Amino acid sequence: MCPPAHFSISYSINPWMDPAKPVDPQLAHAQWDDLRRTYLSLGHEVELLDPEPDLPDMVFAANGATVIDGRVFSARFAYPQRAGEAPAQRRWFRAHGYTDIGLPQHVNEGEGDFTVAGPYLLAGRGFRSSPDSHAEAQEFFGRPAIGLDLIDPRYYHLDTALCVLDDGPSPDVMYYPDAFSPGSRSVLAALFPDALIASREDAEAFGLNAVSDGKHVLLPQAAVGLFTPLRARGYEPIALDLTELLKGGGSVKCCTQELRGRPPEPPAPPGDSS
Repeated sequence: MCPPAHFSISYSINPWMDPAKPVDPQLAHAQWDDLRRTYLSLGHEVELLDPEPDLPDMVFAANGATVIDGRVFSARFAYPQRAGEAPAQRRWFRAHGYTDIGLPQHVNEGEGDFTVAGPYLLAGRGFRSSPDSHAEAQEFFGRPAIGLDLIDPRYYHLDTALCVLDDGPSPDVMYYPDAFSPGSRSVLAALFPDALIASREDAEAFGLNAVSDGKHVLLPQAAVGLFTPLRARGYEPIALDLTELLKGGGSVKCCTQELRGRPPEPPAPPGDSS
């Protein structure tokens, strides 16, 4: 996670951003810190990325890379306003022992458009990430990438329209069908016939920009229609207020990059038999 120390709406690169609607910096930080403290209370570790003053969207840490099995596939941002976030994240990963870092040739915006669902890498395209980035990610991770076309500019990243609730052998997901092309809706229905289908109201509340650890589902408090069906599936929904961050087009998931797998252990020094 990255604190929103410099978060502001000084430009617009998605339909949710309006520079005429200023951010309350103290409230944004309080809401972000509530999310951070919630992760800690659930027993999760939270690593912090230092914010940089000329990168106001760094708070949306999910977009800077995708990490699977301790391997890092870096982002390449579509807009110049965010381009500096990718090298900033790579510096963090190198400083924390991650050595296998892939540098993309094509635009991808990290976990904004990539997510793990069992053996698959679900991959969004249409507004930000290039279709060519899917083959790059598939080659890097050795997982089949399933391309999904986004057709509504309000759902410009996959993580605004779909959330993986359980990425085990039989993945469980929730999604908003109208964010996807007809063909992609058919793919999702074939892969996940028992998916939880979100309403327009819950999708517009960014209810799918959520994070699940397989038991707890952290999501915006305004997505009230998702709470009962989540409980019926055995999950524990946890409501959070991130309305200030929503002004930038992000919520729980956008603020959360998942570090799947640890970096490799450094080799033991010569003569060390431990």
